[in-house]
Amino acid sequence: MALNRDFIGRAFPKSEPYEVSRVKIREFADAIGDPNPIYRDRDAAKAAGHPDVIAPPTFPIVITLGTDALLDPELGLNFAMVVHGEQRFEYQRPLRAGDVVVTESTISGIRSIGRNERLEVQTVVMTVEGEPICTSHNVLIERGA
Repeated sequence: MALNRDFIGRAFPKSEPYEVSRVKIREFADAIGDPNPIYRDRDAAKAAGHPDVIAPPTFPIVITLGTDALLDPELGLNFAMVVHGEQRFEYQRPLRAGDVVVTESTISGIRSIGRNERLEVQTVVMTVEGEPICTSHNVLIERGA
C-alpha cells in the first residue's frame, strides 16, 4: 500500500529532551569502531578546541531515526519492509557531552519507485535553548509497497 501523501510537508512536535553524555558518546564510538580520542578523552577534545568530548558525526542517528513522524499509523509505513536508504548530516557545530537536545522532524518527501516507496525525513537537532546543531536528512525505503 502506498504511503499517505498527505504527510508530505507535515511537521511534528519537538521531541522530549535528550542529554548527550560522555558515556553514550564513548559507547557509540566503540560500536562504530572509531578510536579517536576526542570522542573519549576530555583533555584530547580540549586540545582540539572543544569544551568537552564531542560525538562522532553519525551520532545523531541515535536521536533522529526514531522520530514520531514515522510512528503515526495514518502514514501507513510497514516497518517490516523498511530498509535504510540514505543518511547525511549538515552541521552548525559538533554535538558534545553535556548538550541537552530536542529534535523537530518534517516529512519532506514521499514518492514511488517501482513497487517501493521512498520516504524522506528531515530532522533538526537543537539545544533546548534553540541553538541549532545539525540537520539530519534520512531516506527510508519501504519495499514492495
